[in-house]
Formats: sequence, C-alpha cells, structure tokens
Amino acid sequence: MNPEPELKFDEHGLLAAVAQDAASGQVLMLAWMNAEALRLTRQTREAHFWSRSRQCLWHKGATSGNVLHVVAMLADCDGDTVLLRVNPTGPACHTGRPACFFQELQIGQQLP
Repeated sequence: MNPEPELKFDEHGLLAAVAQDAASGQVLMLAWMNAEALRLTRQTREAHFWSRSRQCLWHKGATSGNVLHVVAMLADCDGDTVLLRVNPTGPACHTGRPACFFQELQIGQQLP
C-alpha cells in the first residue's frame, strides 16, 4: 500500500474538493474543505465542506436531503485538491440540477 499523500491547505486553511459521480463520472460540484470537513468526510463517508460565505462547516444534504455518499477520495499530484467519488442521493446543485456545471461558456470567439 502506498503512503498517504501529504495534503497542502492554502493560506486560509482550505483545500479545493471536486465531487464526481462514481457511477457516471460526471463532475457534480466544487467546494472547499478545511481540516475538520476533511476529517468528518473521512469518518462519516458523507461529504462535509467549509462554506467560505457563511464561514462555517456544512454537511452536504443536511437540509436538502441530497447527501453525497463518498466511496473514494483521491488527492491530486500537488496535494492541494481532493477528488470525492460519490454516490449522490439527489441533485448536487442548489438549483435542483444534477450538477453545478451547466452554464456553457463560449470558446474560440472574440469576447467583448
């Protein structure tokens, strides 16, 4: 078994966390984790994050019921981002869409 990678939190004590549907591979959302959110996620196998706007921990799905059940966690090569492979119980996005990434940006053309 490989040694566990060293994680590198930023100057605010946060890591980027990408949630990906374990079955479909669809990227569901990006959020932030502090050390406590990471610990709770590992312990409970349900995604916990740090809300930068509210400055508090949040358990994904605590109010909506749309929990992200974590089946695997991977660190990127720099140790500053984690990938959560999850089984969602409902939409990941607060808009009710399955994923937060639905607004297409145009590429390859002159922007104003």
